[in-house]
Amino acid sequence: MADSLTGRLIESARLEAGLSGAELARRAGTSRPTLAAYEHGVKSPTLETATRLLAAAGFRLDAVPVPSFEVVVDGRGRPFTVPDRLPRLPIRQALARVRLPVHLNWSNPDRTYDLADRRQRHRLYEIVLREGTADDILAYVDGALLADAWPELVLPAPIRRAWERVAFR
Repeated sequence: MADSLTGRLIESARLEAGLSGAELARRAGTSRPTLAAYEHGVKSPTLETATRLLAAAGFRLDAVPVPSFEVVVDGRGRPFTVPDRLPRLPIRQALARVRLPVHLNWSNPDRTYDLADRRQRHRLYEIVLREGTADDILAYVDGALLADAWPELVLPAPIRRAWERVAFR
C-alpha cells in the first residue's frame, strides 16, 4: 500500500491553498491523475516530488521538534503536565475561537475563547496549564504567545516553577 499520510498532507495543503487538483498539478508540473493517485494513497511520491507539490501549493515540508511531556505532582498531590520544550501552533489555530472540552472548563462549558484577544488567551492558557493533558497543551498553547504572556499569567507556584525549569530553559 502506498503512503496515505503523505497523500493526505498534499491534499490538505491543496485545499488550504484553495487550489483544484488540476491547478496544483499544473503548478507542480505533474498530471492530474498522478496527483490524484498521490492524494488517494494509490502511489507514493518521492520526498523531492512531495516537496515540489507542497511548494506549488505555497507550503514547505519542515521537520519540527515535538515536545515530550512529564506529569509532575505538586505538594498537594495534584498532577499537572509540563513539556520539555514549548509547542508551536499554526497561526490560525493559535488565534482561533475555541470552546474548551468539559474536562478543562467544567464550570463554564459553553464559553468560547477568542485567542486573538490577549486577555481571553491568557485565561485559556491559565486553565490549560493547570488542568490540561499533553494533548490539550498541543491543541491550545502556542509557545511564543505563552512566552509573551508568561509574566502576566496567574499560576500556582509549583506549575510556574516546573514550566520555567523545563520549558523556559
